[in-house]
Amino acid sequence: MSKTLVIGAAGLLGSRVVEALGEDQCICASRNSGERVDISAPKSLASLFGRVGPLDGIICTGGAARFKPWEQMTDEDWAFSLANKLLGQVNVVRYGAKSVRPDGAITLTTGLAAQYPSPGSAIITTVNAAVEAFVRAVAAEPSITVRVNAVSPGWVAETLQAMGRDPSGGIPAAEVAQVFVQQQREGSTGSVAPSARG
Repeated sequence: MSKTLVIGAAGLLGSRVVEALGEDQCICASRNSGERVDISAPKSLASLFGRVGPLDGIICTGGAARFKPWEQMTDEDWAFSLANKLLGQVNVVRYGAKSVRPDGAITLTTGLAAQYPSPGSAIITTVNAAVEAFVRAVAAEPSITVRVNAVSPGWVAETLQAMGRDPSGGIPAAEVAQVFVQQQREGSTGSVAPSARG
């Protein structure tokens, strides 16, 4: 039986996506548990897809990017973020599309910083906007037989709480997970679904 591969399954959003889909419907992958993968390393991704076999779809909630004051950003911060959140997710599609059944979906993660930059968000805004541009560009490629879309979360309530901030302005991770599930099942290729408090 084919399943959905959840990359970043050990993280906050990824674990809620697994719960929403049902653990028996998922193959869980992350850096340190389940099927091991580092999305910033193409060989690691190629190995993952070689192991897991045919899939109904892929949801990627992995991919880190750094939030820092402009004057503190380093070359390494930029390189890390581009290799992880941007190229890592690009390569999930490049390496993973052939493993997904026709008309299945690959759902990536962006973030509302793509549209709403703030002080310290230069890196995150850049990579999120680039992921969204990539999703739209893939929709124009006739040789790709799977849907490629994304979810754009705003502040997640649990993340705000962990930062010592008021969580009421965020959206619970379980609600974000439902948006991922909807995009995976029904979202059109090239679409980006926002998930945030109005």
